[in-house]
Amino acid sequence: MKVLAITLWVLLFFILTNTKFVVCVGICRENEQRALEILKKEIYDPSNILSSWVVGKDCCEWEGVVCNNLTRHVIDLRISIDRFDSRYLRINNLEWLTSLSSLENLEIESVDLSKANEWLQVINMLPSLVDLRLVHCSLHHITPLLDYHNFSSLKSLNLSENYNLGSSVPQWVFYLPNLVSLDLSCCYFTGPLPDGPVNLTYLTTFKASGNYLNCRLPKWLFDFNNLEHLDLSASGIEGVIQSKSGNITKLKHLDLSSNNLNSTIPNWLYQCKDLETLFLGSNRLEGTVSNLISNLSSITIIDLSGNMLSGKLPNVIGKLGKLEQLDLSGNQFEGDISELFNVRSNFLSVGLRNTSLTFLRLDDNKLTGALPESVGQLSMLEHFSIFNNRLEGVVTESHFSKLTHLQYFYASRNNLTLKVSRNWIPSFQATVIKIGGWNIGPSFPMWLRTQKRISEVDISDCGIQGEVPTWFWNLSSQIRLLNLSHNQFVGEVPIISTDEYASLRYLGSNNFSGPIPLISTNVRELDLSNNSFSKGLSNFLCEAKNGSYELKILNLGGNDLSEEIPDCWMNWPELEVLILRDNNLIGSLPRSMEFPTLIVLTLRSNKFNGELPQELCHLKNLQILDLANNTLVGIIPRCIGNFSAMVKGKKEVDVELNYSFYYGELIESAMVTTKGNMYQYDRILALFTSMDMSSNNLSGDIPISLTRLVGLRSFNLSKNNLSGKIPNDIGDMKVLESVDLSENQLYGQIPQSFSSLTTLGYLNLSDNNLSDMIPLSTQLQSFNSTSFQGNKLCGLPLLVNCSSDDNIPNHEYEVDESDRDEVDWFYISMSIGFALSFWGVCGSLLFKRSRRHAYFRFLDRSWEMLLAKLPIC
Repeated sequence: MKVLAITLWVLLFFILTNTKFVVCVGICRENEQRALEILKKEIYDPSNILSSWVVGKDCCEWEGVVCNNLTRHVIDLRISIDRFDSRYLRINNLEWLTSLSSLENLEIESVDLSKANEWLQVINMLPSLVDLRLVHCSLHHITPLLDYHNFSSLKSLNLSENYNLGSSVPQWVFYLPNLVSLDLSCCYFTGPLPDGPVNLTYLTTFKASGNYLNCRLPKWLFDFNNLEHLDLSASGIEGVIQSKSGNITKLKHLDLSSNNLNSTIPNWLYQCKDLETLFLGSNRLEGTVSNLISNLSSITIIDLSGNMLSGKLPNVIGKLGKLEQLDLSGNQFEGDISELFNVRSNFLSVGLRNTSLTFLRLDDNKLTGALPESVGQLSMLEHFSIFNNRLEGVVTESHFSKLTHLQYFYASRNNLTLKVSRNWIPSFQATVIKIGGWNIGPSFPMWLRTQKRISEVDISDCGIQGEVPTWFWNLSSQIRLLNLSHNQFVGEVPIISTDEYASLRYLGSNNFSGPIPLISTNVRELDLSNNSFSKGLSNFLCEAKNGSYELKILNLGGNDLSEEIPDCWMNWPELEVLILRDNNLIGSLPRSMEFPTLIVLTLRSNKFNGELPQELCHLKNLQILDLANNTLVGIIPRCIGNFSAMVKGKKEVDVELNYSFYYGELIESAMVTTKGNMYQYDRILALFTSMDMSSNNLSGDIPISLTRLVGLRSFNLSKNNLSGKIPNDIGDMKVLESVDLSENQLYGQIPQSFSSLTTLGYLNLSDNNLSDMIPLSTQLQSFNSTSFQGNKLCGLPLLVNCSSDDNIPNHEYEVDESDRDEVDWFYISMSIGFALSFWGVCGSLLFKRSRRHAYFRFLDRSWEMLLAKLPIC
C-alpha cells in the first residue's frame, strides 16, 4: 500500500507540475513585457525590422526573444541585422534592460547604439548574464570599472567592430574568472595589454586584432592551458615571440600577422600538434624555418609571407598531409625550387605532392632552378604563384597535366620558356594568367582562345611578333586587365571596348600604329606609350558621346602624335595621371585642362608654345609637373604656391599611392628628371614631388611663392631666360633633394639659407650671373665645382679665393629680400612726404607775396624775442 501511495503522489505531482506548465505557456512576466514594449515604442526602426514585436502580444513569442519554459523570464534576447543589409535600426538607451534580471544571453549586432552612453553601467546590473555580444554597434564610450563589476557569471564577451571606442584597453575584462571567450577585435583600443597576472583560467579564445596596443606579447598569454584560438593580428604587437612557453599545448588557431615582430620562429610552436592554422605573415621575422614544422600534423594553413625568413625551403612540408594553403611569399628563401617537390627520404618521396593543396605562393623570393614537372601532380591546386624569382628552364604541357582546378596562375618576372604544341588545349579554365617575361613567342599563344573565363592576362615582354589576332581582340572584351606591353606587335588597335568594371589596358612599347583608338567609358587605365600612333587627339578626346569617362591614367608618351591639344576635356573628369611626353604636339596648353584630381602631368619634349595659363595653379593635388623641353614663354605664374600637394609632400594617409591599380607591375611609369638623370617612379609617388620646366623660353624672376612648396623634393628651371635673384627663403624647403637653376640669367648672392638644406643631393647653379662668396656648409662644399662655374663666385669648392677686397661680400649688412623691399618703400614714402611738405610750404611762399611778407615778419619777431631772453654778459 505504501508503494502504491507513493506512486500516486508522484503521479499527482507530475500532473500538477505539467498542468502548471501548460497554464503558463504564452504568459510573459509583466514587468519584462512592459520593458520590451517600451523599447518597441522608443526604438528607431524605419525598416520595421521588429515587425513581430506586437504590443499586447506575449513577448515570449516575439522574434529574437526566448523565455524560460518554467519561470517565463526572458533569458535570451537577440536583435541583429546583417551588416551588409541596407536596413537601419537605432536604440538610444538601454535602461529597459534592468528589468530583464534573469537575462543570460544578450546579442545586439549591427544596431546603432551610439547614443546609449550608459550601456556598460546598465549591463553591469544583469547578474545572470553569461553571453554578451555587442558587435558592430557604433559604441563610442567605455567606462572603466575599477571598483566593482558584476560580470562574474560571464563566459563570453564580444565587443568587436565598434570602431569608435578608441579608449585604452579595459583592464577589468582580464579579471573575469569564468570567461571562456573574449573578442575585442577592431575596436581601435590603445595602450598595452596588462603585464599580469590575470585571472582567465578557462579562456579558450582571445581575439584583439585591429587595435593599437603597441606592446610586446605578454608572457601570461602562453601560460593558458586551455587556449585554442589566439588572434592579435594588426594590433601593434612588437618585439619577440617568447622562445619558451608554458603549457599552451591545445592551440589550434594562431594569428600574429601584420605586426612588428622581429624574432625567429620559436621551436615550441612546432610542438603544437593540434595547430590547424598558423598566420605569421607581414612581420619582420628572420632566420630559417625548422624541419620540426613536419610535427604540425593537423595543420591546414601556413602563412609566413612578408617576412625576412631565409635559407632553403622547408622540404619536409611534403609530410603535412592535411595542408591546404601554403604561403611563403615575400621572403628571402633561396635554393633550387625542385627541392620542395622532389626530396626523397629512405627512398620514399616526401616532396610537396600533396593532393589536398589548393593554394601555393612562393613568389617574391630568390628561388632558382627549373620548375619540376611534379607540380602537375597537385591535382587540387587552384592558386599557384611563383612570380619574381630567378627560375629558368622550359615549362611544357606536362607541368599542367593534372591541374584541372587551376584558376590563378602568377608566374611573371622569371626566365622561363613555354614550349607547348600550337594545338594545346589546357586542362584548366583559368581566371588569371600572368606570365610576363616568359619566352613564348614569336607566335601568338593560340591556347588562350580556349580560356572562356579569363579575366586577367599578362603576356608582356614575351617576344611575340606580328598582329594581334582578331579573335583575341574580341575575347578581350571580357578581360579586366590586359597587358601586351614590351612585345613586337604591329597593326592598328581597334576600339577598346570592355564589359568589365574599371578595366585596365597596357599596350605600351610595341609597334602599334594608326590613330589612337576610342575606348569605352569603363576603361580605368590606358597605356599606349612608346608605339607609333599618329595624327592628333581630337578624335580620341572629342568623340566621347557616351557620357562621363572613368579613365584615371592616360599614358600616350613616346608616339608620333601631332596637332594641337583640343579643348575637349569635359568628359574626362576622373584623370589623375596624364602623360603626353615625347610627341610632336603643338600650340598652347588648353585652359580647360583643369582636373582637381590630377596627380601627374607630363608634357615634356613636345612643341608647345605660348604662356603658362593661370588655370595651371588650380591643380592642387599635383605631385609631378613636367613641362620641360618645349618652347613655352612668359613668366612662371605667381600662384604656383597653390600646389598644396607639393606643400604637404606626403599624403596625410600613410599609404603608398600606386601609379596603377596593377600594383607596381605597370611597365611604363612616371618619368622624373632629378639629380641630372631620368628616373622612373611608380609605387613611390606618395613620397616624391617634382617640378621640371627646364629647356623653355621662360622669363622673369623665380616667384617667391615657390618657396612655399616645402614638400617639393626636386625642381628644375634650368635652360630658360630667368632673371632676378634666387629667393632667400629657399632654405624653408627642407626636403629638397635636387635643384637645377643652371643656364639662366640669375644674379646676386647665393642665399645663406642654402646652408640648411641637409637633404640636398644634387645642385647646379652654373652659367648664371651669381656673385660673392658661396655660403659655408657641409652640404654645399661637398658638390663638384662644376655646380658653380660660369658665375662670379668665390670660395670652396671653387679655387677662386675670396681674400681680395673686390671679392669679400659684406654679409654683416646683408638684408633679407622681404626686408629690403620694406626699407625701400620706407625711404620712398619719406621722400614723397618731404617733397609734399617742402612744396606745400615753400610753394606758397614763392607764389603768394602776402604770405611771404607775413612769414618773414614772423621770423623777425621770433628772433627779437629770443635775443631779449638771452643773459647779458
